[in-house]
Amino acid sequence: MLEARGLAIDGVIEIRPRRLSDDRGFFSEVWREDRLAEAGIEARFVQDNHSYSNVRGVLRGLHFQVPPAAQDKLVRVSRGAIFDVAVDIRCSSPTFGRWVGTVLSAAEWNQLFIPRGFAHGFVTLEDETDVLYKCSAPYAPEHERAVRFDDPVIGIDWPVPVETVILSDKDRSAPLLSALTTGF
Repeated sequence: MLEARGLAIDGVIEIRPRRLSDDRGFFSEVWREDRLAEAGIEARFVQDNHSYSNVRGVLRGLHFQVPPAAQDKLVRVSRGAIFDVAVDIRCSSPTFGRWVGTVLSAAEWNQLFIPRGFAHGFVTLEDETDVLYKCSAPYAPEHERAVRFDDPVIGIDWPVPVETVILSDKDRSAPLLSALTTGF
């Protein structure tokens, strides 16, 4: 069993898998194809990724892959917490350039489904944070793109001061959305 609720942009869904707890700990089905299909998610996942950040304020993103290697993602946190963001990059969408975000944490045990056609990024809210995410297409560096995390037109309200975030050189030099052809 799981709870699913759509966020403010169509297609982005928060999921809360059930946890069965007792004095030993807990058990949870964090991914089950038929239950996700009941919630409207019919992605076929082919790759699992694990991202570890040792300190609060690590910002990764905003990343996406263009067709034919576009990816749906199912993101969860097994330790710590993140502010997870999806930006609509579908050119014909009425919500193009808008973003939605939510806190994902080990304590809340929630997940976020991000369909293809969205750029994805997150910032860690706690030290020692583990983020796990499933992808519907393998990593393809020739199809990888990024959007600048602080693009003023998108206007993401990051819960960490942007002047203090820790970024890769690639993310720091990512272009603005207006300079990209997204392929969607």
